[in-house]
Amino acid sequence: MSGWSESESEADRTDQAAAEGTDRRRPAGGPLFTSAAFEGSEEIAEARDLARSFLTEVQSVHGLPVSGRAMAMVQLVVSELVTNARKYAPGPCLLTLEIEGGAVRASVWDSSTTLPAVLPADPGRVGQHGLEIVMAVCQSFSVHREPVGKRITADVVLADDPDGDVAGHQLL
Repeated sequence: MSGWSESESEADRTDQAAAEGTDRRRPAGGPLFTSAAFEGSEEIAEARDLARSFLTEVQSVHGLPVSGRAMAMVQLVVSELVTNARKYAPGPCLLTLEIEGGAVRASVWDSSTTLPAVLPADPGRVGQHGLEIVMAVCQSFSVHREPVGKRITADVVLADDPDGDVAGHQLL
């Protein structure tokens, strides 16, 4: 999936994104973002690819620092959130990635009004650790009901602390 450059017109970027099935726009002075809808579990890999492509573009075209840790964590978060949406909600889900305040905000909307249960850490439990992991690697995590369905949002810091500290929450 190719991105857009500053030399392209907004109409060119919108036309290209429409042809790709994604929306990549940057309103004048506004945030960088991309979005895409996913309908099948086979598209979870495409969601990860979209995240990687978007962050690569953010770094190479727009010069924002993206650490290797951030690249991997955003792909993990996107994979977990889209997987849960595909597993527990009927119909498509919508992934939006947006750069805001030195972080990438990954937001997944789905049609289910059932809020996810974040279970307490239990090393003996097999499975259902996805949201536990997402919450551990993100700067923030929220769930909101919408008029139709719900939206889960997680922010991952783009650059690690210059002193080498990993950004995000840590499980103790």
